[in-house]
Amino acid sequence: MRPKTIQFITYPQVSLLDLAGPLDVFMAANRFSRPDHQPYTISILALNPTTEISSVFSINTEILHTESPSPHTLIIPGGPGIHDFCKSPKFVAHFVKHADKAERLISVCTGIFALACAGKLDGRKATTHWSAYDDLEKNFPSIIIKRGPIFINDGHLWTSAGVTSGIDLALAIVEQDLGHTVALEVARHLVMFLKRPGDQNQFSSSLSLQSKSSQFSDLHAWINENLSTDLTVPALANFMNMSERTFIRKYSESMEKTPSKMVELLRLDAARDMLTNSNHPLKTIARRCGLGSESTLIRRFVKNFGITPKEHRARFKSTE
Repeated sequence: MRPKTIQFITYPQVSLLDLAGPLDVFMAANRFSRPDHQPYTISILALNPTTEISSVFSINTEILHTESPSPHTLIIPGGPGIHDFCKSPKFVAHFVKHADKAERLISVCTGIFALACAGKLDGRKATTHWSAYDDLEKNFPSIIIKRGPIFINDGHLWTSAGVTSGIDLALAIVEQDLGHTVALEVARHLVMFLKRPGDQNQFSSSLSLQSKSSQFSDLHAWINENLSTDLTVPALANFMNMSERTFIRKYSESMEKTPSKMVELLRLDAARDMLTNSNHPLKTIARRCGLGSESTLIRRFVKNFGITPKEHRARFKSTE
């Protein structure tokens, strides 16, 4: 089998992790293959011979031009400089025409804007980093944007949420190309699980709550350590040294949800984590997370996540 040509496109202020994460996955796949039969030929291209990542760091690259060899897989990482890259006079003549030659197109994080500007995503399902959802939806209404998944595959197009999810996407590509065993070996080398499926969500309730207000961060931490105990409003208000009325008002104003809803979300987050990382039966998980019975866990899990706990475990549990 002939090696697949993997080409990365860089530009000034590209995100180094968006580039280096997937790059290391494909390089590791080569290292774990026979020296005389490596599956990938890897190169990094840019519109200029040197790409300035920051004021103190730059990388040397091949120049992308009209005669550049056609790629099997073209990967465009995200980064603060993506919009300037899309406005470059050479964008259409060099990047767009080069992308036309690729059999597989991949964007990491905000690299999706390059594919969108090139007209490659019209009518296709795609995702990106959560902070770019609104901008992408506003400027490219023809793209079917999926909010939440860490990566999406729609035909020959792959898009990811960015940062570490670019590694998950690259592992999925390796698994598709070379099989589960090779992808598992690469994942072990990178000291990570194989693999978070693409429809794993980008963020948890705990992270969302943490980003809204620091006033209640200690409360949220205490709740996560005491999920199976009494977490009614009187108990929460007592922890915050507030009256129940004051606590409910301030919490709801700050967090945009009631204390009771917050407790339920944190309990379900914990249940989801235990389903993924343990073999505990549902009744044990329900008890430890403070959800009471197995039937209550199932009912609330389906209502919030759209699948049963058993379906979630089957889909996301590590195979290691």
